[in-house]
Amino acid sequence: MKLHVKKGDMVKVLAGDDKGTIAKVLKVYPEKNRAIVEGVNVNKKHTKPNAKHTQGGIIEQEAPIHISNLMVVVDKTPTRIGRKIDEKSGKLVRYSKKTGEEIK
Repeated sequence: MKLHVKKGDMVKVLAGDDKGTIAKVLKVYPEKNRAIVEGVNVNKKHTKPNAKHTQGGIIEQEAPIHISNLMVVVDKTPTRIGRKIDEKSGKLVRYSKKTGEEIK
């Protein structure tokens, strides 16, 4: 199944504690319909000392958020996403429904 959100997209959060935040997508989990967004849905995790974190303690990390709560932002404007076949290359490309322009 194709998702409207990809890694590297700028998105606006539509629901939850971080509603209204515009940030970058770090990772997408298509099988779960979730994405990790930079600085959104941050949880605290208590860790023991290990090779990566020699001190241990409390670490803040982003948790996945459902993609239905995200809207892609193009040129500082939140927009819905459509798909169409490009005339030149014949490939399926994403485009902004608000402005009609292609998204990378």
